[in-house]
Amino acid sequence: MSDNLVPGPQATIFDAVNSVVNDEQAAQAIMANPSLAKDVDANGVRGHGKDDGCCGGQGCGCQGDGEIPLKAVDEIGRATAADVREALHQVIDPELGIDVVDLGLVYGIEIDELGRAIITMTLTTPACPLTDLIEDECASTLAGLVEEFRIDWTWTPRWSVEKITPEGREQLAALGFNLDSMPTY
Repeated sequence: MSDNLVPGPQATIFDAVNSVVNDEQAAQAIMANPSLAKDVDANGVRGHGKDDGCCGGQGCGCQGDGEIPLKAVDEIGRATAADVREALHQVIDPELGIDVVDLGLVYGIEIDELGRAIITMTLTTPACPLTDLIEDECASTLAGLVEEFRIDWTWTPRWSVEKITPEGREQLAALGFNLDSMPTY
């Protein structure tokens, strides 16, 4: 047993960051602004993320074409964007009887650092009178899952039947809609 009760020097957080990015200047920048770490992948490569094309990496936020882009703070006890997307399957479009995710109405979901959800969403038509009803359904569905939420309504890109998921197409077919026989414009 050692007589010295003071532990010897151990690796610092800076050393760990530096070993990942392999660049002392970049490691110092990350230490000063930890949010920069999200742009570094496990191999120390900067620029990893949604804006530079899908990388297929775990937690990068990239999704394949046609999927809802998800961004989330993934901490223990906090809902993720994937959790919000799953919950939104319970929000049913009152006119068609299909959920808003499978109809392709949800364009994006982001969870900010305070646990608030920002949902980018559209409707089948800008003149849809059911905006308030869909917002109320979202509020009921997301209560207790996220601290707060906001829907950013958008009309670009314009919604079309091509945005309906295969599951949504099956549900519409069960209701008697045949999307394959619809005219294209």
